[in-house]
Amino acid sequence: MSVWEYLQFSFVQNALIVGVLVALCAALIGVPLVLKRYSFIGDGLSHIAFGGMAVAAVINLTNNLYLIMPLTVAAAVSLLTAGQNAKIKGDAAIALISVAALAFGYFLLNTFSVTPNISADVCTSLFGSTSILTLKQSDIFLCIGMSVLVIAVYLVFYNKIFAVTFDAEFMKAAGVKSKAYEILVAAVIGIVVSLSMRLVGSLLTSALVIFPALSAMRVFKNFKAVVLCSAAVSVACALCGILISIVWGTPVGATIVLTEVVIFGLFCVSGLKFKRR
Repeated sequence: MSVWEYLQFSFVQNALIVGVLVALCAALIGVPLVLKRYSFIGDGLSHIAFGGMAVAAVINLTNNLYLIMPLTVAAAVSLLTAGQNAKIKGDAAIALISVAALAFGYFLLNTFSVTPNISADVCTSLFGSTSILTLKQSDIFLCIGMSVLVIAVYLVFYNKIFAVTFDAEFMKAAGVKSKAYEILVAAVIGIVVSLSMRLVGSLLTSALVIFPALSAMRVFKNFKAVVLCSAAVSVACALCGILISIVWGTPVGATIVLTEVVIFGLFCVSGLKFKRR
């Protein structure tokens, strides 16, 4: 079958819609994360989400996003707004919590597993699966709704996100409550990581957030240009990755990420050429 024939199926159309929206959200929030040098947070939060997924699987929760999303948002807010008064700071706190959550999730799946094939369940959760092609109607509406919310928040508070990204201390000095916007950004990050797990799995989520932003930064220096380019790259890679996986039967998450790796390489070469001129 050709690509156009596959596009006639409703499940493929749904997968593309959800995939594009999730990839767009990941790209938008990825730029502030990379600029603030919080790239590792996506990886840490995805491990926490894996722990939540394990709990949802054990208690037979129909849609695990209802548990994963609040848990990941709470973790994101806690990690990103702890500040200098925290006893365990920065990357150490992220590493500590993420590794503990990963171990806890794997322990639960092995000890209280409700399915006979534990290895397949764990591999699917860590690296993604074809579940995006079998989304239920409720899953589709939830993913679309949360994606639209993230995009709307980003557009409405674009200037504040820009300010928090580059100079939160100046915002405080100017009398703006930067803490509230930091919490808002952290909550959005938690939502995006939760949604991204459906697309690429726990271990590959950080790639979905980081690679488009890094690619755009190889060529552009202006914040708005980086955001727009990152969004375009992420959407294009998601579309290509999903279609390739459907036609050739490759893993969805890995295919999307490898597509982003190739694009990153091309942007690196382009960036070098621009610098030489």
